[in-house]
Parts: sequence; C-alpha cells; structure tokens
Amino acid sequence: MKDVFEYTGYRQYIADFYAERKVKSAFTWREFARMAGFSSSVHLKYVSEGRFNLGEDAVERVAKAMGLDGNRLEYFRAMVEFDHAVTDNIKKEIFERMLSIAKQSNAKVIEGDAFRYFDSWKNPVLRELAPAMPGAKPLALAKACRPKVTAAEVSESLNFLVKANLLLKDADGNYVQTDKFVTTGPMEAAPVAIRGLHRQMGEIALDTIEGVPQNERHFSGVTLGITCNAYDKIVAELDACRRKIIEIATAEDETDEVYRLNLQFFPMTNKQILNKKG
Repeated sequence: MKDVFEYTGYRQYIADFYAERKVKSAFTWREFARMAGFSSSVHLKYVSEGRFNLGEDAVERVAKAMGLDGNRLEYFRAMVEFDHAVTDNIKKEIFERMLSIAKQSNAKVIEGDAFRYFDSWKNPVLRELAPAMPGAKPLALAKACRPKVTAAEVSESLNFLVKANLLLKDADGNYVQTDKFVTTGPMEAAPVAIRGLHRQMGEIALDTIEGVPQNERHFSGVTLGITCNAYDKIVAELDACRRKIIEIATAEDETDEVYRLNLQFFPMTNKQILNKKG
C-alpha cells in the first residue's frame, strides 16, 4: 500500500486501501464499515465512489481503521477538507497545509511541485526566459519580465524550478529546460492552481491591451450562437490548434520573446433561462 502522503484524494486512498486488503484476505466493505463504526455495509464504498461524503465526525474513525495516526491522520483529515472545500482559495489554503504536514514527516506530496509550478505566472515565464538569457542574473531577468517582479522573487522561482527538475543549472550558471513544455495529467490538486494561473494570465492580458503596441500582440474574438454539438466540435478544434501552436514553437531552439497564449471560449448567456419553455 502506498503511503498516504502519495495521495491528494481521500476517496482514492480509501478505495486503494480496500483493494489492497481484499487481495490479501477475504476483506469486505461490510467489515471495513464495521471497523470504522458504520451501520451501513456500503457507506464507505459509496464514499470511495463519490456518492457520499465522509462526515467530519467519521474522519478519525475511518483513518484509524486504516491504521493512520499522528501526521498521517492529520494529512488524511486535511485531504477530506480539501475534497469538500467549495472555493479555490480555501482549497489552496488546505493544500498548502497538506504540504506542510507532509514536510514535517520528511515526505513529499507527489502533486506538490505541480501545484506550486502552476500557482504563479512567474514560474512558467521564467522557465522560458532564463534559458533565453544565458548568464543573466536575477535582477536582469526581473527587468526583462513585463509584469513587475523583484530579483528576490526571480531567485525564489529559479531555485524552485531547479529543485523541481523543471530547469537544470550548469557550472557556468546557465539554465536549460529539462523538457520542451510542461503539462499536467489527471491530478487532484493541480487544477486548483491552474485555475488561479488562468486568472493571473487573464489579468496580465488585460494590461497588454494598453501597454503593448498592437503589432506585438494579437487579440480577436467573435460572439456566436451555438448548439451543444457545435460546442464539442469547437473545443476539439481549439485543442488541435493549441497542439499545433506548441509544435511550431518547440520546433525552434532559439527564443526571442516569451509569449502567453490564452484560448478562451465561454458562455455569455444562462442556458437554463434561455432554454426555458413557455
């Protein structure tokens, strides 16, 4: 069984605990529920499937049934809070607490680096900018960034990028990317940071409308009335376009400028009201 610190979703941890015990013995959901003090034999099964939430009063019982105590119990409790939180700000606060709890046990949360990478616009920008400015010091890199940033913030970001193996620093102080571009798979926590990154990049994009010459930026848009079927087709086209742009950008090793591409396609009406009959 993997350590609880390797998870960010408590439902998956419960499911994996059950599956592990099931392989080694005649373990049942009924027995698991009894160990955790539930009268319903399927309660924990439904929790693992996302059909029920784990009540606050039951968290410790379930954790102890799985042999968790100390920091691992606290981490499991935080995972439950993270899953149940309704806003990104609260989720971010709880996830940072999860990282802190894991660090106290000298453990590393698998998604921790991905969460931190997408949490600030500075990380993806400096990952592109630093290799394009060989030998540049943090102050020079800070001055090259269009949104204002300090040399100290640049140093902090670069140190993280190296530690997370997103950049390599050679003996001469030059930075090299370990991969052409960074993406994330089906993770629990990273999407919270990514949504925050989209908000940051959206605000930066607004500033460039007035702050960047028109021949150095491209803004265009169209308002459309569409069907659900058309929406799916348009999203597929946008995905294909994004992949093609990545292919064009990564085909060359040189970098003259760091750009951000935002693909935004969002509703301007309320479907429930629009489709209301009568």
